[in-house]
Formats: sequence, C-alpha cells, structure tokens
Amino acid sequence: MAISGDERYAPAADSGGGKLWNLCRMPFRQASGAPAPASSSSSSGIHHSAGRYGVHEAPVAGDGGPPAAPAGISTVAKSLLPARRRLRLDPSNKLYFPYEPGKQVKSAIRIKNTSKSHVAFKFQTTAPKSCFMRPPGAILAPGETIIATVFKFVEHPENNENVLQKCKVKFKILSLKVKGPMEYAPELFDEQKDQAVVEKILRVVFLDVQNPGPQLEKLNTQLAEAEAALEARKKPPEENGPKIVGEGLVIDEWKERRERYLAQQQVEAVDSV
Repeated sequence: MAISGDERYAPAADSGGGKLWNLCRMPFRQASGAPAPASSSSSSGIHHSAGRYGVHEAPVAGDGGPPAAPAGISTVAKSLLPARRRLRLDPSNKLYFPYEPGKQVKSAIRIKNTSKSHVAFKFQTTAPKSCFMRPPGAILAPGETIIATVFKFVEHPENNENVLQKCKVKFKILSLKVKGPMEYAPELFDEQKDQAVVEKILRVVFLDVQNPGPQLEKLNTQLAEAEAALEARKKPPEENGPKIVGEGLVIDEWKERRERYLAQQQVEAVDSV
C-alpha cells in the first residue's frame, strides 16, 4: 500500500499537538513540492520593473526567450530596402511636351542634388533616334540645381490614334555618387555600374497647345530659365586682373600714366628751347 507524504509525517495518534505539528511543517511541504506561483510573479515583476527603467537583459539560453537573430539577416534586409534618392526632380515622374505633330518640341526638368556629396546624373531613353537631352549628364555639387532640356520629334499619329493620352516613350535618370568636383564623362557609369541608382523613370505626356493650362505655363517658364542659364554659361568669365595682350606684356593704368608723363616732358622740353 502506497503511503502519501501526509501520512508519513502525520502523528501516530490523534493528540492535541497534531495540529501544531502540521502547521510547523507546512512550509517544508511546500518547498518539497512544485514551486510556488508567487516566485514566478515576483520574478516577472522584477523583469517588468527593469524594462520600465530602460534595463533590458539579454535572453539566456534555456530561459524561454526568443533566440538572437543572426547577423546576416540585417545585411540581407538592408540590401532589399530601396536605395535612398540623391536627386529631387520637378516634375517628379513625367515629362510634358507640347503636342505639335511634325515638329521638334522641348520639355524641361529641374534636377537638384539633395545629398551631401557630389552626384553625377545621366539620361537614358527608349527612343534615342527621336530624342536627345541637353545636357545628357552632369555632375552636381551638394545643393546645386540645374534645369535640363529634353528635345523630341513628334510624329504624325497613325490610324487616328489619340497621342495625347498614349505615348510609349520613356526616360530614365540614373545617379552616381562621385568623390568630388570633376569633369563629367559618360564612362563614369560604365566603370561603376554597381553603384549607379535609378532615380526615376519618366513617362511622356503631351499637352494640348490649343487649350493651355497650368502645366503648359510652368513648362514655358522652365524652358525660359533653362535658356537663360545656357546663355550665362556661354559668356566668357569677366577678367578682374590686368589685361594680358601677349606673353610678358601687361597693359594697365600705371603704364598709360607713364606714357602721358613722358609725352608731357617732351612738350615742356620743346617749349623751353
């Protein structure tokens, strides 16, 4: 016959001290059995308090905490995130052209370098035979802005299709971080293909010149700014130093004064004779 823990520790006879003996050994009975739930609650209270004051303990193996994530997962996650944009475009995702069939029309886009380093950009198009860009690419300093002009020949529609609503030509703008100010060369993107980022793919939208709207007015303003900037770049820089006529010959104000002084001396010498 199996004997329970209570029967083993129970007195042989029912005397007056039995109850007292049972009371005295209650803590020991509880210690020999399953752990009291109060300890887990106090433990959770300690962890809760520690977390509230900004103390977070790393999970120990075997205490039920989630396993630590491998270091490679964060690297893979970063590679899946989209690359940060280096340029701000205006318009942001379209190129507006006036619709004039049989003519070469122009569009404009403002490009600003919003990064903290020098950035090269480059245009690409799905219709290189009928489109070209000015400039086709450039290097922008941090915060620098340029207005690029895009030229496109508009063909006559076939089968009475509505070209104002449908055009398959697209443009792509690529960007590349460079070390500093340098001369732009298209080979930069060939040498560093892995570092180039597609900033935006722009689709072509034609504007009805017979019904001008805000988009057409904005386009004309940007085209005028682009032409003014182009003319300013064509002007030779003003020379603040002395004028150099040839190698070693400098003409400035003091030489002219000296010539006038010598001429005056000759006149005075003739008068004295």
